[in-house]
Amino acid sequence: MILVSVLIEIKANYLNRPFIYFYQLKKKIEIGVRVVVPFKKRTVIGYVIDIKEVKDIKNFENLSGFKISPVIDVIDVFPILNKELFSLAKEISNYYLCSIISVLQIMLPPSLRPNSSSLKAPKIHYKKYLLINEDNIDINKFNLTLKQIAILNLIKEKKKILKSCIKSNSIIKKLLQNNLIKEVNFEEKRLKNVFCYEKNKKKLTLDQQKAVFDILNSKNKISLLEGVTGSGKTEVYLSLSKKIIESGKSVIILVPEIFLTNAMVKYFKESFNYEIAVFHSQLTSGEKYDEYRYIASGKIKLVIGARSAIFAPVLNLGLIIIDEEHSDNYKNNKSPFYDVHKVALMRKNNDCLVVFGSATPLLETKIKAIKGIYNHVKLTKRINNLPLPKTYIIDIQRLQQQKSLSIISDFLYEKIKEKISNKEQVILLMNRRGFSTSIVCNECHTFFKCPNCGILLVFHKEKNFLKCHSCNFFRKMIVNCDYCNSKNIAKLGIGIEKVEQELKKMFPNFSIARLDGDVTECKKSYLANKTIENFYNKKIDILLGTQMIAKSYDFSNVTLAAIILADIGFSLQSFKKNENIFTLIVQTIGRSGRANKQGEAIIQTFSPDHYIIKQACKQDYNAFFKNEMMERKINQYPPYVHIIVLIFKSKNKNIVDDMSKQIFNDLTEKKFKDTVILNPIIPHMPLENKKYLRKIVIKYKKNDDVKKYIKDNVMDFFAKKRSVFLSIDVDSFDF
Repeated sequence: MILVSVLIEIKANYLNRPFIYFYQLKKKIEIGVRVVVPFKKRTVIGYVIDIKEVKDIKNFENLSGFKISPVIDVIDVFPILNKELFSLAKEISNYYLCSIISVLQIMLPPSLRPNSSSLKAPKIHYKKYLLINEDNIDINKFNLTLKQIAILNLIKEKKKILKSCIKSNSIIKKLLQNNLIKEVNFEEKRLKNVFCYEKNKKKLTLDQQKAVFDILNSKNKISLLEGVTGSGKTEVYLSLSKKIIESGKSVIILVPEIFLTNAMVKYFKESFNYEIAVFHSQLTSGEKYDEYRYIASGKIKLVIGARSAIFAPVLNLGLIIIDEEHSDNYKNNKSPFYDVHKVALMRKNNDCLVVFGSATPLLETKIKAIKGIYNHVKLTKRINNLPLPKTYIIDIQRLQQQKSLSIISDFLYEKIKEKISNKEQVILLMNRRGFSTSIVCNECHTFFKCPNCGILLVFHKEKNFLKCHSCNFFRKMIVNCDYCNSKNIAKLGIGIEKVEQELKKMFPNFSIARLDGDVTECKKSYLANKTIENFYNKKIDILLGTQMIAKSYDFSNVTLAAIILADIGFSLQSFKKNENIFTLIVQTIGRSGRANKQGEAIIQTFSPDHYIIKQACKQDYNAFFKNEMMERKINQYPPYVHIIVLIFKSKNKNIVDDMSKQIFNDLTEKKFKDTVILNPIIPHMPLENKKYLRKIVIKYKKNDDVKKYIKDNVMDFFAKKRSVFLSIDVDSFDF
């Protein structure tokens, strides 16, 4: 009798263990396939992790003390994960203190996930083609019309032709009946190729050649490629990828924003003879399924994508590149809270190289490079020794003192006009979506918040609705207050839509386009791609966007980059806020003057004397690094400590309060060495799906006892609870 160990699809921690079933069907069963199994009073999908034979199932039942149920069906012919990726899933589960099944469900496309919804997800996409049945058929013995002969000759000439291209069903039917042609299904990928803009081929500079050599020949397989904006890091990626693929291995390249994937693919396609697979979460279920299977077949040697592409099933992995490695987008913001940096190192084998690339590396990455833990490779100059943009700081406080109604300063206005008059282009950054950032009733002073998350709703003028930027809840714009019925509703704060409206009034004859999360969402992404294409082709004068336009793009005709409001982020309760603001300013400035024209940059701020603003405008990363490391040390934040956040969630406010306090007291009593446990807090987003949230922040040094205690005791305790749910954010920076 065959017994199989199965992980079932339910992600709850108390079910994070294999269940035993017996197997007696005729289908072949292997480790790594999905099966349909009974669980309690329903059927669920499971993932097979072990198979063994026993002589007597009755004896096994007696020893185990429970009755064993049968496997109902086997879904897959072949394993959906190879051994390397399943081993990776187990390592992620162990490190990030989450269930293995939850990891599998983020690693796999919807059609292959071990859950019930996968059975309804898209499968292989076929198209019907017509082919000649035999080449040397004497068509004279058939009574064919001239039209039928013409179609037959067309199919013969083309070798195969899409059935839908032949408009006459009667002709197809006649040719099929006479066995002159045959109908064949061919698999077709649903993802279409992206456009490629024209660009001159570049030869590597001496600095770039040295960087490639140092990365390939270093004994240390992990490298930080630190290069100023415009120094040509992407060309280094291209050269490294070519050499690795020519050696017979595969490459994964990660970018921080889904929307940047197309730009990287286009860049590579210009001088790359290998087929490229694209992988990120905005692909449709069908596209993900096609790409995943195509990669797993071994036909693809290069995968480019966002965060989830780290799980691409490439064979013989030889290089992982994480571009703009400073980005927070590489940390998953829901359970499992994995970080691409750590997963890349987990996935790295002995022969695999890992390259972290940035002009403003994470402090954690930089310190490892300084200490020699990582190989440190630098590009200190822009291509062709181009100067960095000349940068101006504008004090917005003066605009308010002058009672200016515009967020665009006179200086910025004149500079925009000057650049466009010279047939040059401008990038403007406003890192805040929507038109107004909050809505309040002036009578009862109620701020309108998301009922699911408890955060302020943002007014979007384009569609006249209020939207939550966390869970995407939306409602029509308020006419009468929900609480006092007043019509005295005020719109507060400035968002990117408001800036766009102002720009169009100021520059009615200029072409202006906006690029933010509302434009790049899945259903509109084609419009966003068209916007970028038009900007490259100089059909757009001013590109206004959120932080996504500050990363990676290389627009040769941009000579002015400006940040409308650089202070956004200073009020956040995050130990990374200074780092994020510094990085955003440096990256935005770096978009300007990347060709043969001098670039300029303008930073508008309420805090012109703040050291972060000044150092960023000087592009002085080393000074920022020293200051910020000192701040982190004083306040005991990473890289000086590790942080784990315990997140409690319940429909009942009293229960979540009591439970978080109970765990806090329990942890405090253990008196772990070099560990600080902070009192339970209400996070800035107090609700999730209408459930109350509380968080406990734990700071610890090299003390595995804390993590072990959480795994063996706290998680086990909550495995038996139904009224409150626990999730764990290891290496957190959001609390």
